[in-house]
Formats: sequence, structure tokens, C-alpha cells
Amino acid sequence: MELHDVWFVIIAVLWTGYFFLEGFDFGVGVLTKLLARDRTEKRVLINTIGPVWDGNEVWLLSAGGATFAAFPEWYATLFSGFYLPLLLILVCLIVRGVAFEYRVKRPEENWQRNWEAAIFWTSLVPAFMWGVAFGNIVHGVKIDKNFEYVGNFGDLLNPYALLGGLVTLTLFTFHGTVFVGLKTVGDIRERARKLSLGVGLVAAMVALVFLIWTQADNGDAKSLAALIVAVVALVAAIAVAQTGREGWAFALSGLTIVAAVAMLFLTLFPNVMPSSLNPDWSLTVSNASSSPYTLRIMTWCAGIATPMVLLYQSWTYWVFRKRIGTHHIAADVAH
Repeated sequence: MELHDVWFVIIAVLWTGYFFLEGFDFGVGVLTKLLARDRTEKRVLINTIGPVWDGNEVWLLSAGGATFAAFPEWYATLFSGFYLPLLLILVCLIVRGVAFEYRVKRPEENWQRNWEAAIFWTSLVPAFMWGVAFGNIVHGVKIDKNFEYVGNFGDLLNPYALLGGLVTLTLFTFHGTVFVGLKTVGDIRERARKLSLGVGLVAAMVALVFLIWTQADNGDAKSLAALIVAVVALVAAIAVAQTGREGWAFALSGLTIVAAVAMLFLTLFPNVMPSSLNPDWSLTVSNASSSPYTLRIMTWCAGIATPMVLLYQSWTYWVFRKRIGTHHIAADVAH
């Protein structure tokens, strides 16, 4: 296996980790309107992800940085062609981080209500837009012979990509309901379990259509195996969640995301950004990659830094592993 193939796999792993981890905290952000009944319950939901949401975003920074260093042509075409949707995602992530920190800095009701609305929308929009972006990457976009994107923003809003956006939005929201069930006690936990059934069924329907469409377009035996794992894991997660075994349900919903993202990258390889104008103009792991020397240096750096990051993030989740409820929220920050 060539080094550029190895780095394609590494980038796939980084994006998978990002969607697995950021997926549930996007879902929790959406649930602040769908599940929480009052300000205290919203605080409980926010506190379930409070210690980890910023660490989850490290995976996005790593994926973007690795793409820039390992596949500069891919990075350049992607970020220039998808400038508006990626800028929208970036603005949402910035506002979302500010909202988490500033919501309780002042006691006024309007102040807190506005920041709560910001948390909801800046969780929902990126959850949808990431699916749109990856739908276009997998399905192919208008790339010319100079490897430049020549389409417009409207071209990115095609039926396949929009369906991909619905898949990530519903799947992340389901992942969030299971995580809330895993991290809370009392009435919130019970309502999260009940909500997971409806959200999970919607996610299963749209995901099945999207994955079958993907398989029909570019699939092979490996991607078909990933499709089957994703569907079976999602159905099992929905069923297990209803029994109150949130740990297993969370593991299975996470496996769904891992298998679905793996399928997308399996159908993409050896391309990194297919051209819908001419297959010969597609960006591939070979024509979009950095020099072998650069990839060797990156491999050594990743081998040293990655275990340290994984250990630190695992320790963070272990420290904040306990469940919380409304009785843990002090009266002076509940409103």
C-alpha cells in the first residue's frame, strides 16, 4: 500500500471519529428544543456535553489539517468550491462555542433564550450541511481539467446531497437521544428513550434510501458489507434503546455512523473528489497527494501525537462519566 493510500485511510478515520463524537453533541444541541421542557432541563442537556464538545472538534481540525498536508489539491478544490457551505458551518461552530460559554453569564430571560436558540440552530445547521458536503464529494461535482470546481452553490443542493443532509441530521439526533439517555437520570432519561424510537425510525428510513442509492452508483462488495452493518446496527440500536440499555444502544448507534462513513469512503476510493464532467478530471489519491517525503514526515508525527490525543480524550470521558439530572443544577444557574 502506497503512503497516499495510507493517508486516505487516516483521513477517513479522522472524519469517522469526528462524526461519531461531534454527532451526538450536535444531536444534544438539537434536543434542547425537542426534548427539554424548561430552562433547567436545557441546562442538564448542555451539561452532558459541556466537558467534551470542544475536544470533539479537535477531530475536525485534525481532519482538515491532514487533508491540507496530505492532499493539497483536494483541500484547495474542496475549500474553494464549497466555500459558502463550509463558511456557514464555520460560523455556526464559532457561534455555538460562544453560546455554550455565554448563556448563563447574565440572568436576563431574553439573553438566555437567545443563546439557547443559537445552540439549537448552530447544532442543526452543521449536522445537515456536513451531509450535504459529503454527499457532493461522493456523488461528484463539476471539476474541470485543471482540477478546479466550476459549478455554483445551487449545484451543491442536488437531491442526493440534500438526502445526505437529512441522513446526518436525523442520525446525529438519534445518536444524541441515546447519549442523553446514557448520561441522565429521571424523567429526561425516560423521555429521551421514547423520543429515540421516532427519531431512529425516521433516520433508518432516510439512511436506507441514501445508502442504497450510494451502493447502486459506485458500490462494490466491501461497501455492500458496510451498508449491511450500518443498517443492522441502526435497527439494533433502536430496539436496544427501548429496553433501557443505553450503553449498548450508544455503541450500536456509533457503529452505525462508523459503518456509514466507511461505506462513503469505500465508494469514493481511489478518488478523493470525482468530476461529474469527465471521470478523467477527477482528483485521486495519486494526483492530489503531497510528495512521498512529506507523507513520510506526516506519518511519523501522526504516530507520535495520535496516541497522546486518544489517551487524553479517553481520560476526559472517564472523568465525566457519571449521569446527571435536574437535581444537580444549582438554582442560581437554572434560569
